[in-house]
Amino acid sequence: MPIYTFKNNETGEVWDEIVSWDSRVAFLEENPHISTIIEKAPGLVSSKYVSGIKNDDGWNENLSRISEAHPTSDLADRYGSKDISASKTREAVKKWRKQTQS
Repeated sequence: MPIYTFKNNETGEVWDEIVSWDSRVAFLEENPHISTIIEKAPGLVSSKYVSGIKNDDGWNENLSRISEAHPTSDLADRYGSKDISASKTREAVKKWRKQTQS
């Protein structure tokens, strides 16, 4: 369950509680003089970092195996084999696809 920060608007008291979303909503409805404080923005996901934490080697290895199974995907461009023959093959496939789509 998430941790929510509450503030009593009458006394200025601030505290943290570990509650479910439904419990939080019910608590705030019963106590209109209490509000929640948002201390930081929610974590965002990017291709290299998840919520500011660097991907570990196991996850990168998993992405590499997936990209080997799907050599023409965008994932293969980022995490696939970087050797010359693999990159030349990807370039040739991209060129062929571009020609056939035109």
